[in-house]
Amino acid sequence: MSLRILAVDDSLTMREMLRQTLTEAGFHVVLAEDGLDALDRLPGAEPDLILTDLNMPKMDGFGLIDAVRNGDMYARVPILVLTTESAATLKDRARTAGATGWITKPFDEQSLVSTIRRVAAV
Repeated sequence: MSLRILAVDDSLTMREMLRQTLTEAGFHVVLAEDGLDALDRLPGAEPDLILTDLNMPKMDGFGLIDAVRNGDMYARVPILVLTTESAATLKDRARTAGATGWITKPFDEQSLVSTIRRVAAV
């Protein structure tokens, strides 16, 4: 059974890059364009891991992390933040909200895949 990943980013280009990279690694990928879209897709996606950007319209990554962590069904799903941001204050805020890890864009494909496998314990 392949790992199911919900990848959330407002950039179409980034979503397509993630789809290609993660699909080639053997993962099943569901894409969402922002936090609200991700919450809508969550029940159907049944993710083993959520990969989210921070800066998005409608609902940002922090809002998504809060919503997932405060819900019942997916509160224990690992959440990796994938962002261009690198400030320690933002990393601390994400960790406090419940993010499992942090990856800075642009990402290295092999590092991303190995981090996902390690965090999702596959």
